[in-house]
Amino acid sequence: MVDSTALAGGRQGHERLAELVPVVLRGLAAGTAERAAPGPAGGPAAVAASVAALEPLVPERGVGAEKALSELATLLAAGSVDPADPWCAAHLHCPPLAVGVAADIAAGALNPSMDSWDQAPVASELERAFLTAIARLCYPAEPAPDAVVTTGGTESNLLGLLLAREKHQNVRPVCGRNAHHSVARAAWLLGLPAPVVVGCEGERMSPEALGEVLRTTGPAVVVATAGTTDTGDIDPLREIARVCREHGARLHVDASYGGLALCSTRLRPLLDGLAEADSVALDLHKFGWQPIASGLFAVRDAADLAALNVQAEYLNADDDTEAGLPDLLGRSIRTSRRPDAFRMAVTMRALGLHGMGELIERCCATAREVADAIRRHPGLELRGEPTLSTVLFRPVSGDVAEVRRALLESGTAIIGRATLPPGEVWLKLTLLHPHATAADYQGLLDTVAATARAGAAIAS
Repeated sequence: MVDSTALAGGRQGHERLAELVPVVLRGLAAGTAERAAPGPAGGPAAVAASVAALEPLVPERGVGAEKALSELATLLAAGSVDPADPWCAAHLHCPPLAVGVAADIAAGALNPSMDSWDQAPVASELERAFLTAIARLCYPAEPAPDAVVTTGGTESNLLGLLLAREKHQNVRPVCGRNAHHSVARAAWLLGLPAPVVVGCEGERMSPEALGEVLRTTGPAVVVATAGTTDTGDIDPLREIARVCREHGARLHVDASYGGLALCSTRLRPLLDGLAEADSVALDLHKFGWQPIASGLFAVRDAADLAALNVQAEYLNADDDTEAGLPDLLGRSIRTSRRPDAFRMAVTMRALGLHGMGELIERCCATAREVADAIRRHPGLELRGEPTLSTVLFRPVSGDVAEVRRALLESGTAIIGRATLPPGEVWLKLTLLHPHATAADYQGLLDTVAATARAGAAIAS
């Protein structure tokens, strides 16, 4: 029996992990077999009951490492949705690549803390090299781009507005109707006015409407979107950048979903104009197939990141930095943070830009094929051609929201929803499984149509 107080690091740490990791893997296998579906059946009450069966979760006397790991890993797998199942396609929730998860074990065992160099010597250098490559991917022609690691699009969008506020205290956020909710939240957190919302043509921000708004806002930071949450649409970035230049507005692009299409020569034209933005949000826990959290924030001019600088004597004393120790504290709005760049770097090194681009292309191609299958299906209606890997559709009869909940309650499928003008509810498939094919979704389409017919029959 492994001592529950054994450490993961040190000379024998790998031996303790070698004993415990198989326990976790067996628990995952058992829980996945128990679930035998994309998600757990029974809804919130059934899941809560499965956890309650372990009470007290925190006992007076411990049950031991193996038992705790086995019980809870099994419970976690049995009661989770599995994004590696093609029928789990509700959200921008990817199945992580095994190479990234394996890399996370190394990072977790060594536990570098990325707030000072003496806690993370090589992790900080790996992060710097990786971020330099990401900054160059976003800004290939700029002399001094840079990037930092974030927890995802929400934090990156906060940074985009924060840097704009540091340039001008009275800056006004401006975004499209299609923007992510985190833009308004970031404005609230920073004490900025609520964003001015610009009209869209379809689900893409209108450059003409943006120009009208910027005539009256004064100093502004415009947030454009490259891959909306609801539809995957991409704003006309080059035109928006031109309008921003004409009015002296700063431009931040929330490319959390679509930004990694830069890895694909075939898809890169979708992001034409991205390099003209002052800052860009990217997420590798969407396209990138990393465990959460794997956000990135890139800036065209590294000097902009000076706004994040902060002094804490015990972490970045002046004499230490003057002596050559890198200052990591200004690389984030967080203090203690995980070496999340490590698994991202491992994955990108393993696949390369070409390999990552191929996976993204596969997902987008599958989305187009699924859209074609919906178009041909007599019981379904397609909303439009996908831009990335999001497909919107609905049954021709029945309550759309009830169909989604029925499939979720039974654990049969996890499908998203989107409400679009003029208040229509659509089902949403967000296809982030890089190895799934259109054939894997045909049965799901049939099930949606059949569930809708059954519901309509009961209602009548």
